[in-house]
Order: sequence, then C-alpha cells, then structure tokens
Amino acid sequence: MVNPLLLITTVPTDTWVKADWEDFLTFADDPTLVNGRFYYDQGDMRIEMSPLGIAHGSNNSIVSTVIVLYATIKMIPIKELTNTTFRKTRVQEAQPDIAFYIGESFRSLPYNNAPVNLDNLTPPTLVVEISASSLQDDLNRKQKLYQRLGVKEYWVANVSSSQVTAFALSTGEAIAIRTSGVLPNLPLALVEEALRRSQTEDDGAISRWLLTTFQASSNAGSPNP
Repeated sequence: MVNPLLLITTVPTDTWVKADWEDFLTFADDPTLVNGRFYYDQGDMRIEMSPLGIAHGSNNSIVSTVIVLYATIKMIPIKELTNTTFRKTRVQEAQPDIAFYIGESFRSLPYNNAPVNLDNLTPPTLVVEISASSLQDDLNRKQKLYQRLGVKEYWVANVSSSQVTAFALSTGEAIAIRTSGVLPNLPLALVEEALRRSQTEDDGAISRWLLTTFQASSNAGSPNP
C-alpha cells in the first residue's frame, strides 16, 4: 500500500521535523506553496510560512545594497540571487534570503528557473539570512547547513537589533568574524550602521552615504561607518 502524501496542514512549520527526501519534495516543489521557504538537512526538513513585513524587506534591501555597492567600487565580480533554491539531491536544500557568487564562479550558472544543482555546480560564496522570527535557528542549524553545503561566509542580520553576526565557514570550523573575508576589508559594523540608518533615512540617502564612504576609502584601507 502506498502511503498518502503529507498535507501542509499536518506538518508543523518554522521547526525542524523528520522527513525523507521524497516527502520533502512534495512541499518544496509544490507550486501552490510558492510563498514558503524550504530547508532540508540530512533527514530533517524545515518549512517557513511566516509572512514577512516591512522591517524584513527593508533589511534585505539594505544588506544587498551594501554588498553590491562595495563590490562595484572595489571592482569585485559578483552575482546576487534572491530567494533562490540551492539543492544537493537527497542531502541538503536551502532557500536563503540572499546569496552571492563572488569572483568568476557565477559564469558557470545556467540561466533557468530550476533549483541550483549543487551536485554539479559550486555553492554560493556568501549567504545572508534576514532574521525576524527565526534568529536562533539561523544562528545554529542553518549555519551548520550552509557549512555542509560549502558556503564560505554566512551572515545573519537581526531585524530587531540591526546587528549582523557573521561566520567564516570551512569543512572543519565556523569562525565568528567582524570583517568580511570574501569582500575584503568590509567591516560588519558598516553594514550595521546602514541598517540603523534605514530606520530613519530613505534608500537614496543611504546609498549616497555608502558611495561616499567606499570611494573615500578605496585607496586608503578599510571603510569606517
């Protein structure tokens, strides 16, 4: 007898639950659940269906702006992917808020709407999660998930405090950092200052401040907030 497919109403969301890969795919590949976020890690899955508000959306935009403008000024090749699925078949899957390929590795990516197949392609260099209601999970289980996927650097932006927690990842360890290694000499304090400014300033004002800061420091060491 074939077991019936699981229903979304029977599975708790925003927590990790045991699931085999086939059951996970019934959710992750269901077009009626396009607003969900899906994670899988070695026999456990997490489905996030919580609505996202202005603070989350603003933080997402500001962090993206900081990274792209910095790469632009420093002439660093970069490719940003928002809400993109990264899949290692039967082992791991993640759908981070933002992911970046830094350097030339993005040129091998196919231009399609399928999940990024990490069986054949390199993982993103930098992953960012904007944390509104999932802070503890972002700092713990997801950090380990991205480490196993081969991501080099992982940031968690806390919506409530405008703080950024970042890790340099390798196979054997995750080291807390306050200056990016994949975006050389970019201090996380500057990202936090941009997040604080976003509560009272418009995006154009923040972009102008960032450009002035980056340009002033382009030939003279690290930028300061």
